[in-house]
Amino acid sequence: MKGAWKEPLAEYLVFLGVQRGLSPHTVEAYRRDLERWIAFARGRGRESPGEVERDDLTAFLEYLRAQGLSARSVARAVASLRGFQRFMLEEGLSPGFPVADLATPRHTRPLPRVLSRDEVSRLLDQPIPRDPLGLRDKAILETLYSTGMRISELTGLDLEDMDLREMEVRVLGKGAKERLVPVGQPAAAALGDYLAFGRPKLSARPGQRALFLNARGGRLTRQGAWGVVRKYAARVGLCERMTPHTLRHSYATHLLESGADLRHIQELLGHASVSTTQVYTHVTRARLREVYLRAHPRA
Repeated sequence: MKGAWKEPLAEYLVFLGVQRGLSPHTVEAYRRDLERWIAFARGRGRESPGEVERDDLTAFLEYLRAQGLSARSVARAVASLRGFQRFMLEEGLSPGFPVADLATPRHTRPLPRVLSRDEVSRLLDQPIPRDPLGLRDKAILETLYSTGMRISELTGLDLEDMDLREMEVRVLGKGAKERLVPVGQPAAAALGDYLAFGRPKLSARPGQRALFLNARGGRLTRQGAWGVVRKYAARVGLCERMTPHTLRHSYATHLLESGADLRHIQELLGHASVSTTQVYTHVTRARLREVYLRAHPRA
Protein backbone atom coordinates (compact mmCIF):
# COMPACT_ATOMS: atom_id res chain seq x y z
CA MET A 1 0.00 0.00 0.00
CA LYS A 2 1.44 3.35 -1.02
CA GLY A 3 0.43 6.86 -1.99
CA ALA A 4 -2.18 9.09 -0.36
CA TRP A 5 -4.22 6.09 0.82
CA LYS A 6 -1.45 4.56 2.95
CA GLU A 7 -1.42 6.86 5.98
CA PRO A 8 -5.21 7.10 6.50
CA LEU A 9 -5.60 3.33 6.26
CA ALA A 10 -2.73 2.61 8.66
CA GLU A 11 -4.05 5.10 11.23
CA TYR A 12 -7.58 3.77 10.92
CA LEU A 13 -6.50 0.18 11.58
CA VAL A 14 -4.59 1.32 14.68
CA PHE A 15 -7.68 3.22 15.82
CA LEU A 16 -9.85 0.11 15.43
CA GLY A 17 -7.49 -2.08 17.41
CA VAL A 18 -6.40 0.31 20.15
CA GLN A 19 -9.20 2.82 20.74
CA ARG A 20 -12.20 0.70 19.76
CA GLY A 21 -10.67 -2.48 21.18
CA LEU A 22 -11.67 -4.68 18.25
CA SER A 23 -10.14 -8.13 18.02
CA PRO A 24 -7.22 -8.78 15.63
CA HIS A 25 -9.56 -10.97 13.57
CA THR A 26 -12.07 -8.13 13.16
CA VAL A 27 -9.37 -5.58 12.34
CA GLU A 28 -8.02 -7.96 9.71
CA ALA A 29 -11.49 -8.20 8.13
CA TYR A 30 -11.62 -4.38 7.92
CA ARG A 31 -8.15 -4.31 6.39
CA ARG A 32 -9.10 -6.83 3.68
CA ASP A 33 -12.28 -4.91 2.81
CA LEU A 34 -10.52 -1.57 2.61
CA GLU A 35 -7.48 -2.80 0.71
CA ARG A 36 -9.82 -4.35 -1.85
CA TRP A 37 -11.61 -1.00 -2.15
CA ILE A 38 -8.39 0.99 -2.46
CA ALA A 39 -7.04 -1.33 -5.17
CA PHE A 40 -10.32 -0.91 -7.07
CA ALA A 41 -10.31 2.90 -6.65
CA ARG A 42 -6.70 3.22 -7.78
CA GLY A 43 -7.52 1.03 -10.77
CA ARG A 44 -9.98 3.76 -11.74
CA GLY A 45 -7.32 6.43 -11.37
CA ARG A 46 -8.30 7.59 -7.86
CA GLU A 47 -4.93 8.10 -6.17
CA SER A 48 -6.37 9.79 -3.07
CA PRO A 49 -9.65 9.66 -1.08
CA GLY A 50 -10.58 13.17 -2.17
CA GLU A 51 -10.68 12.12 -5.84
CA VAL A 52 -13.38 9.50 -5.34
CA GLU A 53 -16.78 10.12 -6.91
CA ARG A 54 -20.12 8.50 -6.28
CA ASP A 55 -19.89 6.44 -9.49
CA ASP A 56 -16.72 4.81 -8.18
CA LEU A 57 -18.57 3.52 -5.12
CA THR A 58 -21.56 2.15 -6.99
CA ALA A 59 -19.18 0.51 -9.49
CA PHE A 60 -17.32 -1.06 -6.55
CA LEU A 61 -20.52 -2.61 -5.22
CA GLU A 62 -21.29 -4.02 -8.64
CA TYR A 63 -17.76 -5.38 -8.81
CA LEU A 64 -18.20 -7.16 -5.44
CA ARG A 65 -21.46 -8.73 -6.58
CA ALA A 66 -19.82 -9.86 -9.83
CA GLN A 67 -17.12 -11.52 -7.73
CA GLY A 68 -19.82 -13.67 -6.16
CA LEU A 69 -19.79 -12.09 -2.71
CA SER A 70 -22.93 -12.58 -0.66
CA ALA A 71 -25.21 -9.69 0.24
CA ARG A 72 -23.90 -9.99 3.80
CA SER A 73 -20.28 -9.59 2.66
CA VAL A 74 -21.16 -6.63 0.43
CA ALA A 75 -23.01 -4.99 3.34
CA ARG A 76 -19.95 -5.46 5.54
CA ALA A 77 -17.79 -3.80 2.87
CA VAL A 78 -20.15 -0.79 2.82
CA ALA A 79 -19.94 -0.58 6.62
CA SER A 80 -16.14 -0.67 6.39
CA LEU A 81 -16.15 2.20 3.88
CA ARG A 82 -18.49 4.29 6.03
CA GLY A 83 -16.35 3.83 9.12
CA PHE A 84 -13.19 4.67 7.19
CA GLN A 85 -14.72 7.83 5.76
CA ARG A 86 -16.02 8.97 9.14
CA PHE A 87 -12.57 8.46 10.69
CA MET A 88 -10.82 10.45 7.95
CA LEU A 89 -13.25 13.34 8.33
CA GLU A 90 -13.01 13.43 12.12
CA GLU A 91 -9.21 13.25 12.09
CA GLY A 92 -8.82 15.76 9.27
CA LEU A 93 -6.83 13.27 7.21
CA SER A 94 -8.90 13.73 4.05
CA PRO A 95 -12.20 15.13 2.85
CA GLY A 96 -13.28 11.52 2.55
CA PHE A 97 -15.58 10.27 -0.17
CA PRO A 98 -19.37 10.24 -0.79
CA VAL A 99 -20.36 7.01 0.94
CA ALA A 100 -22.78 8.19 3.65
CA ASP A 101 -25.98 7.51 1.71
CA LEU A 102 -24.72 4.49 -0.22
CA ALA A 103 -27.44 1.84 -0.07
CA THR A 104 -26.55 -1.19 2.01
CA PRO A 105 -27.60 -4.46 0.36
CA ARG A 106 -30.30 -6.26 2.29
CA HIS A 107 -29.51 -9.73 3.47
CA THR A 108 -31.42 -12.37 5.35
CA ARG A 109 -29.71 -13.37 8.52
CA PRO A 110 -29.64 -17.18 8.84
CA LEU A 111 -31.18 -18.61 11.98
CA PRO A 112 -28.60 -20.05 14.39
CA ARG A 113 -28.32 -23.80 14.77
CA VAL A 114 -29.84 -24.88 18.05
CA LEU A 115 -29.89 -28.23 19.83
CA SER A 116 -32.92 -29.51 21.69
CA ARG A 117 -32.63 -29.92 25.45
CA ASP A 118 -32.47 -33.69 25.02
CA GLU A 119 -29.64 -33.37 22.50
CA VAL A 120 -27.71 -31.10 24.87
CA SER A 121 -28.16 -33.63 27.68
CA ARG A 122 -26.87 -36.44 25.48
CA LEU A 123 -23.84 -34.37 24.54
CA LEU A 124 -23.02 -33.34 28.10
CA ASP A 125 -23.27 -36.97 29.28
CA GLN A 126 -20.52 -38.12 26.90
CA PRO A 127 -17.26 -37.24 28.68
CA ILE A 128 -16.26 -39.89 31.21
CA PRO A 129 -14.50 -38.08 34.07
CA ARG A 130 -12.06 -40.87 34.97
CA ASP A 131 -8.81 -39.12 34.06
CA PRO A 132 -7.58 -35.51 33.91
CA LEU A 133 -8.63 -34.98 30.27
CA GLY A 134 -12.04 -36.52 30.89
CA LEU A 135 -12.55 -34.23 33.88
CA ARG A 136 -11.45 -31.25 31.78
CA ASP A 137 -13.70 -32.14 28.85
CA LYS A 138 -16.72 -32.57 31.14
CA ALA A 139 -16.03 -29.15 32.66
CA ILE A 140 -15.61 -27.55 29.22
CA LEU A 141 -18.95 -28.79 27.86
CA GLU A 142 -20.85 -28.01 31.04
CA THR A 143 -19.35 -24.52 31.25
CA LEU A 144 -20.10 -23.66 27.61
CA TYR A 145 -23.75 -24.59 27.97
CA SER A 146 -24.14 -23.22 31.49
CA THR A 147 -22.76 -19.78 30.67
CA GLY A 148 -23.31 -19.32 26.93
CA MET A 149 -19.81 -17.93 26.56
CA ARG A 150 -17.90 -18.08 23.29
CA ILE A 151 -15.21 -20.75 22.91
CA SER A 152 -12.58 -18.00 22.64
CA GLU A 153 -13.84 -16.55 25.93
CA LEU A 154 -13.67 -19.96 27.59
CA THR A 155 -10.05 -20.56 26.54
CA GLY A 156 -9.15 -17.06 27.76
CA LEU A 157 -10.29 -17.79 31.32
CA ASP A 158 -7.75 -17.71 34.14
CA LEU A 159 -8.10 -19.35 37.55
CA GLU A 160 -9.01 -16.08 39.24
CA ASP A 161 -11.92 -15.55 36.84
CA MET A 162 -13.84 -18.49 38.30
CA ASP A 163 -15.61 -18.08 41.65
CA LEU A 164 -17.22 -21.39 42.54
CA ARG A 165 -18.31 -20.14 45.96
CA GLU A 166 -20.48 -17.45 44.36
CA MET A 167 -21.11 -19.70 41.34
CA GLU A 168 -20.17 -17.08 38.78
CA VAL A 169 -17.44 -16.44 36.23
CA ARG A 170 -15.86 -13.23 34.98
CA VAL A 171 -15.77 -13.25 31.18
CA LEU A 172 -13.69 -10.97 28.98
CA GLY A 173 -15.73 -10.48 25.82
CA LYS A 174 -15.43 -8.58 22.57
CA GLY A 175 -13.95 -5.11 22.84
CA ALA A 176 -12.29 -6.14 26.14
CA LYS A 177 -15.63 -5.75 27.94
CA GLU A 178 -16.02 -7.71 31.16
CA ARG A 179 -19.24 -9.33 32.34
CA LEU A 180 -20.19 -11.60 35.24
CA VAL A 181 -22.14 -14.71 34.28
CA PRO A 182 -23.82 -17.19 36.66
CA VAL A 183 -22.66 -20.80 36.62
CA GLY A 184 -25.21 -23.58 37.14
CA GLN A 185 -24.82 -26.38 39.67
CA PRO A 186 -23.83 -29.16 37.21
CA ALA A 187 -21.17 -26.93 35.67
CA ALA A 188 -19.92 -25.82 39.09
CA ALA A 189 -19.65 -29.47 40.18
CA ALA A 190 -17.76 -30.41 37.00
CA LEU A 191 -15.42 -27.44 37.42
CA GLY A 192 -14.82 -28.31 41.07
CA ASP A 193 -13.85 -31.89 40.15
CA TYR A 194 -11.58 -30.69 37.36
CA LEU A 195 -9.84 -28.14 39.60
CA ALA A 196 -9.38 -30.67 42.40
CA PHE A 197 -8.43 -33.82 40.50
CA GLY A 198 -7.77 -32.97 36.84
CA ARG A 199 -5.98 -29.67 36.43
CA PRO A 200 -3.24 -30.35 39.04
CA LYS A 201 -2.14 -33.40 37.00
CA LEU A 202 -2.16 -31.46 33.73
CA SER A 203 -0.34 -28.40 35.05
CA ALA A 204 3.36 -28.67 34.29
CA ARG A 205 4.47 -25.06 34.74
CA PRO A 206 4.67 -23.15 38.03
CA GLY A 207 2.57 -20.02 37.85
CA GLN A 208 0.35 -21.24 35.03
CA ARG A 209 -2.89 -19.25 35.46
CA ALA A 210 -4.95 -20.61 32.55
CA LEU A 211 -8.07 -22.41 33.72
CA PHE A 212 -8.28 -24.96 30.91
CA LEU A 213 -5.04 -26.73 30.00
CA ASN A 214 -4.00 -29.02 27.18
CA ALA A 215 -2.27 -32.37 27.63
CA ARG A 216 1.14 -30.64 27.74
CA GLY A 217 0.15 -28.25 30.49
CA GLY A 218 -0.23 -25.13 28.33
CA ARG A 219 -3.31 -23.01 27.81
CA LEU A 220 -5.93 -24.82 25.74
CA THR A 221 -6.38 -23.07 22.40
CA ARG A 222 -9.64 -22.19 20.72
CA GLN A 223 -8.98 -24.91 18.14
CA GLY A 224 -8.29 -27.41 20.91
CA ALA A 225 -11.54 -26.60 22.72
CA TRP A 226 -13.51 -26.80 19.47
CA GLY A 227 -11.92 -30.20 18.87
CA VAL A 228 -13.23 -31.33 22.28
CA VAL A 229 -16.78 -30.24 21.38
CA ARG A 230 -16.68 -31.97 17.98
CA LYS A 231 -15.25 -35.16 19.47
CA TYR A 232 -18.21 -35.71 21.77
CA ALA A 233 -20.75 -34.36 19.28
CA ALA A 234 -19.61 -37.06 16.84
CA ARG A 235 -20.30 -39.74 19.45
CA VAL A 236 -23.98 -38.82 19.59
CA GLY A 237 -24.45 -38.09 15.89
CA LEU A 238 -24.53 -34.30 16.27
CA CYS A 239 -21.26 -33.36 14.57
CA GLU A 240 -22.87 -32.07 11.37
CA ARG A 241 -25.18 -29.81 13.38
CA MET A 242 -22.44 -28.31 15.50
CA THR A 243 -20.71 -24.97 14.97
CA PRO A 244 -18.41 -23.27 17.49
CA HIS A 245 -21.44 -21.25 18.68
CA THR A 246 -24.05 -24.05 18.82
CA LEU A 247 -24.01 -24.43 22.62
CA ARG A 248 -24.10 -20.64 22.98
CA HIS A 249 -27.12 -20.43 20.67
CA SER A 250 -28.81 -23.32 22.49
CA TYR A 251 -28.20 -21.65 25.86
CA ALA A 252 -29.83 -18.41 24.73
CA THR A 253 -32.76 -20.12 23.03
CA HIS A 254 -33.52 -22.37 26.00
CA LEU A 255 -33.42 -19.37 28.34
CA LEU A 256 -35.84 -17.48 26.11
CA GLU A 257 -38.17 -20.46 25.82
CA SER A 258 -38.24 -20.68 29.62
CA GLY A 259 -39.35 -17.06 29.97
CA ALA A 260 -36.08 -15.17 30.45
CA ASP A 261 -36.18 -11.49 29.50
CA LEU A 262 -34.44 -10.63 26.23
CA ARG A 263 -32.50 -7.80 27.88
CA HIS A 264 -31.15 -10.16 30.53
CA ILE A 265 -30.06 -12.62 27.84
CA GLN A 266 -28.34 -9.75 26.05
CA GLU A 267 -26.31 -9.01 29.19
CA LEU A 268 -25.45 -12.67 29.73
CA LEU A 269 -24.23 -13.08 26.16
CA GLY A 270 -22.32 -9.81 26.15
CA HIS A 271 -24.12 -8.41 23.11
CA ALA A 272 -23.60 -4.69 22.57
CA SER A 273 -27.11 -4.31 21.14
CA VAL A 274 -30.35 -6.12 21.88
CA SER A 275 -30.96 -6.30 18.12
CA THR A 276 -28.25 -8.98 17.98
CA THR A 277 -30.04 -10.99 20.65
CA GLN A 278 -33.41 -10.71 18.90
CA VAL A 279 -32.43 -13.42 16.42
CA TYR A 280 -33.35 -15.94 19.13
CA THR A 281 -36.97 -14.78 19.10
CA HIS A 282 -37.13 -15.95 15.48
CA VAL A 283 -35.69 -19.31 16.50
CA THR A 284 -38.36 -19.83 19.15
CA ARG A 285 -41.10 -18.80 16.71
CA ALA A 286 -39.80 -21.35 14.23
CA ARG A 287 -39.85 -24.02 16.93
CA LEU A 288 -43.37 -23.11 17.97
CA ARG A 289 -44.48 -23.48 14.37
CA GLU A 290 -42.84 -26.90 14.16
CA VAL A 291 -44.68 -28.00 17.30
CA TYR A 292 -47.94 -26.62 15.94
CA LEU A 293 -47.62 -28.38 12.59
CA ARG A 294 -46.68 -31.63 14.27
CA ALA A 295 -49.33 -31.55 17.00
CA HIS A 296 -52.41 -29.67 15.80
CA PRO A 297 -54.99 -31.93 14.11
CA ARG A 298 -56.05 -29.18 11.66
CA ALA A 299 -52.59 -27.78 10.97
